[in-house]
Amino acid sequence: MKNYSLSFDDERFDIDIIVKKKQALYELNEDNNTLFILVPFQDSQEDLLKILYPKQKYMLLLEERKMELLLQFFFLSVIATLLSLLAAFYTLKPLRNSLRLLEYFIKDIIHDLNTPLTSILINLKMIDGNDEEWESISRSAKNISMLHQNLDCYLREVHNNEERFLISELIEEQVGFFAPLYGYLTWNVDIKENLLFTDRMAFTRIVYNLLSNACKYNTSHGYITIQSVKDTLVITNDSYGISRPDKLFERFYKENERGLGIGLHIVEKLCKELGIAKTLSVEENIVTLTLFLSKVTTK
Repeated sequence: MKNYSLSFDDERFDIDIIVKKKQALYELNEDNNTLFILVPFQDSQEDLLKILYPKQKYMLLLEERKMELLLQFFFLSVIATLLSLLAAFYTLKPLRNSLRLLEYFIKDIIHDLNTPLTSILINLKMIDGNDEEWESISRSAKNISMLHQNLDCYLREVHNNEERFLISELIEEQVGFFAPLYGYLTWNVDIKENLLFTDRMAFTRIVYNLLSNACKYNTSHGYITIQSVKDTLVITNDSYGISRPDKLFERFYKENERGLGIGLHIVEKLCKELGIAKTLSVEENIVTLTLFLSKVTTK
């Protein structure tokens, strides 16, 4: 508008002559219908030149500029996102390859450990030993075997080899494994003779990891209660408290430095595979986990 006041060579603007008042010159103003500036009118001391631009046209032009800027922003955002994804893909490729090699390495180790572990367990059964040293070696070998099965289950898919078995026998077997290792704990077991029809190995992994956690994070004079109520299995244990119960079943989450942080994640994975629902409640220092077995219980 200011440039137009010098040459009057622009079809977009209109002009008008108004009576001079106490008004600022060369400042943009607006009324109901126009945008305008006031400039001196030749040598007149009483009149001002009013240069006008339609307000409606200005608003339309402003909307067009906004749309252009939004389209440019969207286009640049898409390009930035694609470049970021490509950069992330390129940058993380060595890490993915390393993790894949590590997974293959762990699988190979697990496979190679299977033969000597099986041999040790078979030979221990053949040895007629009842002394303290034999019991210690036997428990250690069984513990390594359980850890081996845990890692194998973590890395492999569940094949869901369904079979019928008594839950009481499985619980008795697991309690018989853990009770000697944690002699300072009090065990209260009340399991009914319910017959389950599901993958026994996978269900064993679930119970093993739940009892392992209940033992490792118990108090020095704590207890573990295992009971079946209708179609549920309830495991209750004393503890020193859990700060984040909502994260317990996440992979690699640990409340302290002990363990690998995969035991309860295996429970989460296998429960989903077998169709077993679960709940976890923490009241003060008492932890209660309930497995709902209606989908795997034989009526």
